[in-house]
Amino acid sequence: MLKGKKIAIIGGGKMGSIIAQGLIAQKIVSSKDIVVTDIDAARLEFLRKSMKLKVSQDNEKAVKGADIIILAVKPQNMTATLKEISPAINKTKLVISIAAGITTAFIESALAAGVRVLRVMPNTPALIGEGAAAVAKGSCARKSDIHLAHIIFNAVGISVEVEEALIDAVTGLSGSGPAYCFLIIEALIDAGEKMGLPRDLAAKLAMQTMLGAVRLCIHSDKQPAELREMVTSPNGTTVAGLKVLADGNIRATIIAAVEAATKRSKELAGGK
Repeated sequence: MLKGKKIAIIGGGKMGSIIAQGLIAQKIVSSKDIVVTDIDAARLEFLRKSMKLKVSQDNEKAVKGADIIILAVKPQNMTATLKEISPAINKTKLVISIAAGITTAFIESALAAGVRVLRVMPNTPALIGEGAAAVAKGSCARKSDIHLAHIIFNAVGISVEVEEALIDAVTGLSGSGPAYCFLIIEALIDAGEKMGLPRDLAAKLAMQTMLGAVRLCIHSDKQPAELREMVTSPNGTTVAGLKVLADGNIRATIIAAVEAATKRSKELAGGK
């Protein structure tokens, strides 16, 4: 586990704070062993009071006393952040970045030779402990470092290891994926209302239907296609609905959405 490890989270926004919250809630790390930094003094005061965390606006000082550094800053702020903290980072520390589009090679180039770097792509359901994160290691990272990352990100959902070349695909699928699901839920609500249901009732049914379907996929030993077939009686209502979806190329459209998001992730990464 992470007993005795000191963690510095650079960036106290939503994702940075939810990682801290998950670590504390799962009793993986004590609040006294976590320090969160941010440029927003009001945000830090909120985190200090609500989560009993150590807070600071001094990134270099926070990093100096940490074993694990989680970079939760915006991608456009990464260069400046790395320049600020690089004097305090050596090979004894593990650096984990959750900044979209920033490669391990880019981070390594800004730090001392041999520093262990991991890149992680989490997603927003981590806010309720249901996140999906992919972990990729840089050139100097070890298998034990991946294990530590799994402990951290399993505290707010699940995590898997991938080659860094696949991180853009992860971004297109699970990073952007919640938005695709929200859009489908919106459409189901609109459809229910169009068919005469009160909007609040349509929303309740749509959300529970999506939740139930996902949980059934997770807990069943059957593939999604098999579960779909179980619901689909010959000449029944589901067949009629699925025909419309097939005519609208929903499968191809969703695949195209993931492809487009993956391509955009690669474009945003550029040389970083």
